[in-house]
Parts: sequence; C-alpha cells; structure tokens
Amino acid sequence: MANSKFEYVRHFEQADALLPNTWIVIRLDGRAFTKMCAKYKFTKPNDRRALDLMNTAAKAVVSDLPEITIAYGVSDEYSFVFHKTCSLFERRASKLVSTVVSTFTANYVYSWSAHFPDTPLSFPLPTFDGRAVCYPSVENLRDYLSWRQVDCHINNLYNTTFWALVQMGGLENKDAEKALAGTVASDKNEILFSRFQINYNNEPEIFRKGSVVFRDYELVDPESHQVAEEMDSLAEPTRQSKKQTDKDRRRRSRARLVVEHLDIIKDDFWDRRPWILSNKPGLAPKEPRRESLFKARSSFLLRRAALLALLSSLDSFRDASVVDANSSATDGDPSSRCIERVPSRNPPRTNEV
Repeated sequence: MANSKFEYVRHFEQADALLPNTWIVIRLDGRAFTKMCAKYKFTKPNDRRALDLMNTAAKAVVSDLPEITIAYGVSDEYSFVFHKTCSLFERRASKLVSTVVSTFTANYVYSWSAHFPDTPLSFPLPTFDGRAVCYPSVENLRDYLSWRQVDCHINNLYNTTFWALVQMGGLENKDAEKALAGTVASDKNEILFSRFQINYNNEPEIFRKGSVVFRDYELVDPESHQVAEEMDSLAEPTRQSKKQTDKDRRRRSRARLVVEHLDIIKDDFWDRRPWILSNKPGLAPKEPRRESLFKARSSFLLRRAALLALLSSLDSFRDASVVDANSSATDGDPSSRCIERVPSRNPPRTNEV
C-alpha cells in the first residue's frame, strides 16, 4: 500500500485475530429462510433437495479451504471447523468469516438450478450470516458438535410429528402446536407410530442426524492405533518443516471429500478417523472389491478398444500405401492409361498328344 497523508485512517482498524492454539468454528445461518421456504414451497418437514444443495455448497467450501478439518450441517445452518494450528489470514475473524460465508453463498446460488431445475431463483436472493467462536480443547469442540446434532434430532422429531398432525391428521397449525405442548420424545414417537404408523427410527438419517463433511481416508482400528491416547494429545501440533507442511496441505486438498450422515457424538466416529483431530493426512481408502473389478474390466475394455483402433489404422495405412505404389508405377507410361487389356478370343493352346 502506497504511503500518503491519508494512510493514518488505517489506525482506526481493530485487530481481530482469534485466540491462538484454539479450534475455530465458523457457523453460518440462512437469513430469513422461513420466508424463503414459503416462497419456493419447500417440502415439509424436510426438503431433500434443499439439504442436498446445502451439502453441495459446504463441500465446495471445504474443498476450497484445506485448513477445514470437518463440517457439520443441519437445516439452514452449517458449522466449519478449522484446526487449532490454522494460520490462514493470520487467524483474523473478519477474514475467515467473510471468506466462508461468501464462498458458501456463491456456491449455494450457483448450484441452485442443479437441485431445483424447475424453480428459478428470483430476488431477493438467498443470503447467510456467520460468526466465529473459539474452543480451547477437543472436549469443547466435540461438545459443540454434539450440541448441534442433538439439536438436529430434537427439532426433526418435533417437526416430523407436527407436520404429520397437520398433513395427515387434518389439524390446523395452532392445534398441532397445542397437541405437542409439554410432550417429550417418547410421546412424539407414540403419536407417530400409533396414529400414523410412522417409525421415527426408519426416517432417513440425513433428517435425523444431519450431514458431516470430511476428507475420506482409510479407517483405523482404534485398538491398534495411537487414538487410544488422549484426544487432546492427538491434536497437539508437531514440529515439521515448511516443506512438509505445504505437502500435507496439498495432500488434504487432493483427498476425496464425502458427505455422511453419522453419529458424531459417540467416540467411534473420532477413534476411527484420527486425521480429523491430528490434521495429518491418512492413507487413501481401499476400494471395495466389486468396484476394483469393475474398474479393472473397464480399463481392459478401453485398452482393447484402443488396440483394435490402432490395428484398423495400420490396415488403412497399408492399403493406402499399396494404392499409392500402383499409381506411381503407371505414372511413368502415359500410354498405359488408355490401353485396356482385352481378353484373347483364341482359346488357350493345349498340348496335343
């Protein structure tokens, strides 16, 4: 930035670097999404197209920022977790929040037509707000994510029961609210099963558990790995060269991203995926045998087709060479072009005995 007499205005900027050596969680929420859901007539209680669109935008954010180790989304919100060693933008909150929110919003709008091909967007366009929160320990981080997943379950159970009463039970919205006032989870499950034959446990997991975005590596056996140690020690940064750090970052950026609908409250999820906390790339996942055989067969067929095409080209080239050779032989004798060979009228001679 060039020096000038106006540069003093920079002193009004406030430092907003987030606390070092802490997990950074950036949570974004849809703005005025209640009105937007009504405007575009989202399916109640859950619109799978809208959830898939949220996941598409979230995957784009995680792919664009290798510093993100895991993301969790439900309804119109998404939480993105930056590792405690993150130094992106010098950990400035304004930079991190604005980058995540703008990247997510841009991809949400861009991908809309892929999920809602018959419903074009119109103004006002969807927008999101965001905030950054720091968590000092792995326990705090996991409790935060557990809180969001428990909230997903509570809200979805309520909404599933509420809309069953309205859509299938014929109640008005206010009457459904009164019917559910003061009920607990067991009461709602009983209403769903006894009145509408709905087993809540059979509802799609994306509705009950939300969506988890992370980089996929080979799963680890907790009993034979260091994950048996304390989670916080696993997440502690290790000294390594800048070259190795850049190499790990590139490996993370090339890793396959997956969207799963899993239980992230229990230890099993974290024990089998230690790279999420350690921020160290794992081993590439092993492909299922059937998928490997399919890829091998496809590769064989492609090589076979290429070989046949090559042989066909060689045959065509050889035929063309023969024609060229014959043409060259007749070019030297002009009379040969107009002389036509006429079969002899005399029968062939035979040896007389």
